[in-house]
Formats: sequence, C-alpha cells, structure tokens
Amino acid sequence: MGGVLEFAVLGLLHESPLHGYELRKRLNLMLGHFRAFSYGSLYPCLNRMEQHGWITKDAAGVVGPGRRAKVVYKLTAEGKEHFQELLAEGGPSQWEDETFGVHFAFFAQTDAHTRIRILEGRRNRLEERSAGFRAGLTRTREKLDNYTLALQEHGLESVEREVRWLNELIASERTKQA
Repeated sequence: MGGVLEFAVLGLLHESPLHGYELRKRLNLMLGHFRAFSYGSLYPCLNRMEQHGWITKDAAGVVGPGRRAKVVYKLTAEGKEHFQELLAEGGPSQWEDETFGVHFAFFAQTDAHTRIRILEGRRNRLEERSAGFRAGLTRTREKLDNYTLALQEHGLESVEREVRWLNELIASERTKQA
C-alpha cells in the first residue's frame, strides 16, 4: 500500500499544503472509508517522502499551552516532478484493484492518452476476471449451496457492471479526443 498511499499524498499536496490530520481526513474522504488510512501508515510514509526530498514540513505556529504546533506538509519541486511521473504511468500496476481507484481520483490531472490506457487496461483485467468467474461457476454450480452460489453471482454481476461503466468512460474519453 506504500506506493498507493504515496501517490495519493503527493496528489493531495499538489492541490495545497496540508497538516497530517487534514491529509488523513482527505485521504479517507477521497478514497472512501472502506480504505481508511491510519496515522501508523501515514506518518512513516510522510517521513520517507521527506527523506526523498518530495515534501517539506513546517510548523504552523504554536497552538497553545501543552499543545503541539501543527506540522504542515508541502510539495517540493522534486515532489511535483515525481507526481507528474506517477500520473504518466499507465501500465498494469494501475489496472489493479489496489491502485486503480487512487489513479482514477487524479484523472483530472492525467493526460487523455494515459487515462484511456488505464481505463482499457482495467477493463481488460476485469474481462479476464469475469471469464474466470464464469468458468468457475460452470464447473462448480451444482456443488455450491444457494448462498455461496448467490455470492459468486453477485461477484460476477459487480465485475460486469464495472466493465459497462469503463466502456462508457472510454467512449466518453474518445469522444472528447475527436
């Protein structure tokens, strides 16, 4: 998850400097609560990114007696460059369940050619998964109880629904390019 978290943090800091609490809040809002990020994963990631020179941190002033100053994280020029490199990647790692949603969240900043490559790659990956689901159901349908069968069918329907959605997005992207 380090690469996904790193990419998401770079993208959010590209929009504006943020302190840790606000950064975590926006990560959870952007990526959904099904994928909550803990401070235990966020702060080590921020420290690694600072060591790479992609971000800097500044204390945002004294808050009061007994309270620490908020640390505000900002993207450096190297961080902006690294984020642009990550945005331009459109290969197989961006098609996976773990990374697709994060890249999709920053599609507005991604060039059209890369967006289409990622969408088509994701669609192909899901079509392969759908074929596997179908083959598995065909082989094991009579061996499954009704609940397991319903769960398998639900999984297949979910994949097919995402493929339809991706087809619509790809068509829309191609229309914009025409």
